Amino acid sequence: MNREEKTQLLGELNELFNSSEIIVVSHYKGLTVKEVSELRDKIRKAGAGFRVTKNRITRLALKGTKFEGLTDLFTGPTAIAFANDPVSACKACVQFAKDNEKLIVVGGAMGTGVLSVAEINKLATIPSMDELRAKIIGLLQAPGAQLARVTRAYSELSIIVYARSAGGFLLMRRLCGNKIHYAGLGSEAIMLKAQDKSF
Repeated sequence: MNREEKTQLLGELNELFNSSEIIVVSHYKGLTVKEVSELRDKIRKAGAGFRVTKNRITRLALKGTKFEGLTDLFTGPTAIAFANDPVSACKACVQFAKDNEKLIVVGGAMGTGVLSVAEINKLATIPSMDELRAKIIGLLQAPGAQLARVTRAYSELSIIVYARSAGGFLLMRRLCGNKIHYAGLGSEAIMLKAQDKSF
């Protein structure tokens, strides 16, 4: 790679970091070209992006971005998943890693907050917006006797919003009326579920 190509790649990565809300970093030592291609396809189908990184250039691209705290993770064969939806990138990477032990999720970040592997695993358990919409459609197709449930479920359709809190970023997964249900994860508060069981 010549200097012009390196400069172009640096700019592309810097723009990627500035436009994404979450980054998941993985080590892929031992994965074949075919397996990397399968991983890329699965992550893209989940609604996120995937890129194999060149570590030195990536560390330079991270400087001055909200993900600068990830710099030390870029050693060895490294790849990133990135997205604006924090669930899709985590879910795709964690699921692939369960099926193929050669992919190792080593960390990530959401906004300015660094995520541990445990936090990424918890994010991966949250239903995606597509999954929630599918459940709503299923309820809409149910018998008329369930109309009340449909109305309630539709009004509680999950949304993702970000808000700064004293401890850092707050990821709110579901708002039910005036009640907010969440589980704390260190400096991150991540909503896992609401008390209502209709979902």
